[in-house]
Amino acid sequence: MKTAFVFPGQGSQKVGMLKDLYEAYPIVRERFAQADEALGYSISQLCFEGPDTELVKTANTQPAILTASVACYEILKEKGFTPDIVGGHSLGEYSALVAAGVLDFKDAVYVVHKRGEYMQEAVPLGEGAMAAILALPREEVVRICGEVNDTVGSVQAVNFNCPGQIVIAGATKAVEVAAEKMKEAGAKRAVMLPVSAPFHSRLMEPAAKRLQEELDKIEVKDAQIPVVANISGEILKDGATIKEALVTQAAAPVLWEDCVATMVDFGVTRFVEVGPGKVLTGFTKKINKAMELANVEDEASLAAAIAFLQGE
Repeated sequence: MKTAFVFPGQGSQKVGMLKDLYEAYPIVRERFAQADEALGYSISQLCFEGPDTELVKTANTQPAILTASVACYEILKEKGFTPDIVGGHSLGEYSALVAAGVLDFKDAVYVVHKRGEYMQEAVPLGEGAMAAILALPREEVVRICGEVNDTVGSVQAVNFNCPGQIVIAGATKAVEVAAEKMKEAGAKRAVMLPVSAPFHSRLMEPAAKRLQEELDKIEVKDAQIPVVANISGEILKDGATIKEALVTQAAAPVLWEDCVATMVDFGVTRFVEVGPGKVLTGFTKKINKAMELANVEDEASLAAAIAFLQGE
């Protein structure tokens, strides 16, 4: 029986997240203190007290979720639970890499803060958009994006989350046109998302180049635990290859459905979502109904996850 720990991405944040675990576990307080030091401001205060208007800013959201997720992982590790394989959705890949020993925690906090800044600066506010497409086949989403890309402007499928949910991103007008065409083609819904940039689209290439410079400043080690890469759905262990994948990932689609399929092929039967929210748990249910699922984001879910991992 193999277990995967998976780590959430942007959108899972909420004011007050991890406050009960922060008060209960010294290791959580230690990680938040290290994050505050790495950033030069209090991400702890933003997580616990807000305001939400600051927490949702990409450059704050990314280190906040990473810190919360790694802190949850540290509790599980202290209690003797380690995964057979790890993965994370977008930003969550950095949390997975900390868990796998690839990135130093403080380095990761600083890098994802810069990653958030660079992504926001790559496309001026209002000029990029994203939309969630529900219940339209993958190949149809890709086809329509190709048509609109050739006639209106840059748009592509960027998050292959689970059967029935694909996110598209690009120039605002092109995303709006593609969303309408997808509804005409039979999509159940096409919902414009409240985001500040077209994440994981080719419009993020300027951010990827700047991110390369940040990653060149830190040590990226070989993985001690197998890691599944967003850009390919393949297992990576070599540090140099992982660094290249992280640069590419900033401006390339997240193949989350493929990542989960790879973990299942690896022999995983249990998934634990480590960090705020239950987004990945929901995706996994839709990708493979046979998987056993748990999550860790507060004291109640932690207790349930421990019982789950002990087989109780």
